Amino acid sequence: MSTYNVSEPSIQREWLLVDAENMILGRLASEIASILRGKRKPIYSPHLDTGDHVIVVNASRIRLTGKKPEKKRYFRHTMYPGGVRWTPFGEMLEDKPTEVIRLAVKGMLPKNRLGRAMIKKLKIYAGPEHPHEAQMPRAFEVKNVGGH
Repeated sequence: MSTYNVSEPSIQREWLLVDAENMILGRLASEIASILRGKRKPIYSPHLDTGDHVIVVNASRIRLTGKKPEKKRYFRHTMYPGGVRWTPFGEMLEDKPTEVIRLAVKGMLPKNRLGRAMIKKLKIYAGPEHPHEAQMPRAFEVKNVGGH
């Protein structure tokens, strides 16, 4: 018996719908990263993008545990001298709720061209509506293990 080697044309991609309402950010992000990488499939191969597309709705209703909502900050730099900018989690959630989830998932993907291809399959929306009806996404339940 020989080892099965997956090739790019044989990869079947699905569309999964995730509702982020009252979900914990890190636990949700790790599940989404696993789906985007394709680790839930028997054909998973670390050097290929075998993952599915993920649609996240209600991103503005994500939450953190403990004192993280007050303490968590996001870093960016303007590329000018002294251009460090820190944005608190609460402000980021009000202004760009989709960016909160995107940054959490992006940090859990490979830091190379494969990871950049995987993050393109993630679609995030602040509210419950999304324009992806043509693909007929399948609802996916992420277990909120240990949540309050």
